[in-house]
Amino acid sequence: MLRLTWVQPEDLIGHELRQASQDGREPKAIAARWKAAGGPEAPLTAGASPTPASRYLRQLAKDLLDELADLPSTLTDDEPTDLEEIRSACANWPEPAGSRAAGAARVGAGGTPPARASDPTPTPTTTPQHLEAAWLGRAAGCLLGKPVEKLPLEAIRQLARSTGNWPLTTYFTAKGVPADLLKQHPWNRRSATTSLAENIDGMPEDDDLNYPLLNLLVLQRHGSSFTTTDVARTWLDELPAGRTFTAERVAYRNLLSGLEPPHTARHRNPFREWIGALIRADVHGWTNPGDPAAAAERAHRDATLTHTANGVYAAMFTAAAIATAATGEHDIHTCLRTGLAVVPPRSRLAQAVRRAIQLAHEQADFDTVVDELHAAHSPTYHWVHAVPNTALIAAALTHANGDFPGSVCRAVSGGWDTDSNGATAGSVAGLLAGHPAALPDRWTAPLKNRLATSIGDFDGIGFDALAHLTHRETHHP
Repeated sequence: MLRLTWVQPEDLIGHELRQASQDGREPKAIAARWKAAGGPEAPLTAGASPTPASRYLRQLAKDLLDELADLPSTLTDDEPTDLEEIRSACANWPEPAGSRAAGAARVGAGGTPPARASDPTPTPTTTPQHLEAAWLGRAAGCLLGKPVEKLPLEAIRQLARSTGNWPLTTYFTAKGVPADLLKQHPWNRRSATTSLAENIDGMPEDDDLNYPLLNLLVLQRHGSSFTTTDVARTWLDELPAGRTFTAERVAYRNLLSGLEPPHTARHRNPFREWIGALIRADVHGWTNPGDPAAAAERAHRDATLTHTANGVYAAMFTAAAIATAATGEHDIHTCLRTGLAVVPPRSRLAQAVRRAIQLAHEQADFDTVVDELHAAHSPTYHWVHAVPNTALIAAALTHANGDFPGSVCRAVSGGWDTDSNGATAGSVAGLLAGHPAALPDRWTAPLKNRLATSIGDFDGIGFDALAHLTHRETHHP
């Protein structure tokens, strides 16, 4: 029997009960009704339980999902989703690039003639080579994490140690792994055949690369003033439903049911604070070099199709940090501080990221950082939730000081959503490296300058070609 993942009500209700307990609602009474009726817990790793529920349980799950949505939250003021409310909460919101010349005209300094308000704001230099390094970094980091996605932290460590690859320095391999260890902790079923070192032949398809391609299409078709509805239309035109997961699959279903954004993010969507919006944010940063405010605003327009609150903040944080890195003028620590400037400071995501960065500064051993992050977040959050994963990415980049191999290896070695975390860390660190030649050949050569995808006409495209297409969008209105 077909068990469709991520959308069946009896599988969603357990996740929504957990989400409610995290975002300031009180779900205990509803949870008791679900348990008394014999309702199952949420699936632990996959998106569907192994057996179908009765018609009664499925209808009860639908009703309870709607009741949970109506519960008031105590975190509403600290964790808004509306962009203007987010801006109001952020005392250090970055100054929009277009306002800098006018600001200089008002202030003036050091005896230098002030700029006139009519003077154009200088555009930071971001070359196709910067962007090619970012695309390659994203692909390599994703590929590193693919074989161990969904595996527990200790399994990742054991598999890597068994081949002498710990701390991580290169792609995972099955060669030399004891048979009993592989039986206990098998590789990710869908990725082992394409993503272990001995099997890599170009970059295989992955949603962490599909979504940047989709956002490139959005910009090509609608320009920088695209709307959330434009994103939705592009998905329906170009994104196969089977290539969506978690919040994206629920939002896709909601679109097909006739719902419109932003309600698509809220209706029976317990994954709306998970990592999906974050993995779509890179293009908004890449195409807004030196303008983190614009990058964050575009990421917000994109993210609110599928996500709310902390799920949206993760995308805004990432886009703003990448826009800052894209100028080539700032170190990773400035980039991360700028990313935090667009996140409401009392939100759970801001608190987690600040703590992760602090840990990375304090601890010389990154395994210790990871252990503390897992102790703080694993009891509360699903392994795909935006809060722990964004914190881990920030910690990895901080601890590695933005170095490319160090950043992607730390991000993946920390577990949770390994391919997504490796991809984002690789994008940022690749951009900071500034040129494809600055990335070690052992990471980029196996990619063979070839990306597999089911999006648009991009299948088989090279990362150099993608860089030129992306660079073109930095100059379009």
